[in-house]
Amino acid sequence: MTAVIVLGVLFVLVIALVAWAVATYNSLVRARTQVDASWAQIDVQLKRRHSLIPNLVETVKGYAAHERGTLESVVAARNAAAGSAGAGPAQQAQAEGFLTAALGRLFALAEAYPNLKANQNFLQLQGELGNTEEKIAYARQFYNSAIQTYNQKIQTLPTNLIAGVGGFHPRPYFEAAAGERADVNVRF
Repeated sequence: MTAVIVLGVLFVLVIALVAWAVATYNSLVRARTQVDASWAQIDVQLKRRHSLIPNLVETVKGYAAHERGTLESVVAARNAAAGSAGAGPAQQAQAEGFLTAALGRLFALAEAYPNLKANQNFLQLQGELGNTEEKIAYARQFYNSAIQTYNQKIQTLPTNLIAGVGGFHPRPYFEAAAGERADVNVRF
């Protein structure tokens, strides 16, 4: 009779352990999926930013055609940023930092051209870009929050036991590039 009770208790413990492992694994999958979804939101906003820049450059080009170096650096930075898609948060953040710096120079250039600053198309593009920058900042914050939750789950006991077996690895944060950390004075 006691052997039956011991086997029953062991069976219940095994079932409880399996249920915990399945629940923990599913929790990790949900956290990883949240990270992927939040990265997709950053990607959407970055693509929107990249699509606005050629129109902005063309508008400025009409007023400041002799400022070729600044315009070319914005286009080159935009192309590099667009080309970094899929390269991972660290590489993409660096490329986006260069683009942010180039845009800062472009808007500083616009200050020297009063007619450009009053151009309705330029003002609209500037407003859309500012709105997109706010969305990117929010998406970055949301992504980094999802990363924090995910990384904490896979690194803390006892969840890390399931994470190690399940192939879950820490993900990098989307950090500001060195150029974005500096005080850049962009006026919209």
